[in-house]
Amino acid sequence: MSVWDDLVGQEAVVEVLRGAVADPAAMTHAWLITGPPGSGRSNAARAFAAALQCLEGGCGDCLACTTALAGTHADVTVVATETVGIKIDETRALVSLAQRAPSGGRWRVILIEDADRMAERTSNVLLKAIEEPPPRTVWLLCAPSPQDVVVTIRSRARSLALRVPPVEAVAALLVSRDGVDPQVAAVCARAAQSHIGIARRLARDPEARDRRAQVLAIPAAIRGVGDAVLAAGRLVEVAQAESKAATEQRDAQEKTALLRAMGAEGAATLPPSLRSQVTQLEKDQKSRATRAQRDVLDRSMIDLLSLYRDVLVVQLGAGVDLVNAGQADQVAALAASSSPEQTLRRMDAIGQTRTRLAGNVAPLLAMEAMTIALRPQG
Repeated sequence: MSVWDDLVGQEAVVEVLRGAVADPAAMTHAWLITGPPGSGRSNAARAFAAALQCLEGGCGDCLACTTALAGTHADVTVVATETVGIKIDETRALVSLAQRAPSGGRWRVILIEDADRMAERTSNVLLKAIEEPPPRTVWLLCAPSPQDVVVTIRSRARSLALRVPPVEAVAALLVSRDGVDPQVAAVCARAAQSHIGIARRLARDPEARDRRAQVLAIPAAIRGVGDAVLAAGRLVEVAQAESKAATEQRDAQEKTALLRAMGAEGAATLPPSLRSQVTQLEKDQKSRATRAQRDVLDRSMIDLLSLYRDVLVVQLGAGVDLVNAGQADQVAALAASSSPEQTLRRMDAIGQTRTRLAGNVAPLLAMEAMTIALRPQG
């Protein structure tokens, strides 16, 4: 066993990281680890952090490895925002932390899993710390691509690019790590398009597979504008319900804990000095719920893109495997009722909707525009 075991299909990246751990001359003070969603960039960064602390270079069993991987190592700080963006105050705190020597480990490692969620003003706060770090501090920044990080940060970090892992490798991981039936693992790995986290969720949660099937059934159910509007409303309602289910209990626990810490649990009213802290917590929770809703909608659109990709494959006679083999009949019907040009326009409409949501357009309006674009052209 080692910390590198879960990095599926990333042999070249693992070799570079192993070399940096073993040879100080190959080590650098800042790394930018990039790769498409699901490629395992956060897992790679955590594994690297663990290996840097481990006396054996990442055995996977020692206290340094297990605590670093779990995010509880005293000298490994992991920042993984659940809101729309990383705040500038958080970044300033990291800069201050970076100046301290490791308390017990070999390195002080600061891992930012969502470096692409820093505004330029926030990124600029990191510049000095990354440019002139203390000798035992390492910055690990993760983002989908180098272009998602401001050029001033990018130029000061060593870049490593992860690839999309093979479907077969992801399926094998589900079988070996989670005990998933090989046939289910293969279907889920292909449906997730090699996104390890999503493949695991689909393989372990039959309801998640059912929800995905419902999303894929939407194009066939749209016959006109009315159907499109109803479909958009259902997509948004499901996203709201899922984000609420994921955050509601946690929100209540956080508020109770804050009130208890302030000695105000059960109080009918709060003094202004305490009320501002509760207001800030509620603001943060609202931002987290907004991101959760966007993530659910974005995943639905990726699933729809995979469906139209299959439709285009059939229309062009490309002779490659379908992502959605279980919906082969639906794919064939959509392919027969439209042209490749129409399929490409629909894919463009979905891509444009993803961009609009990222730009904070009202979800219902964005989804209605998308589903209307998916209706049959008479």
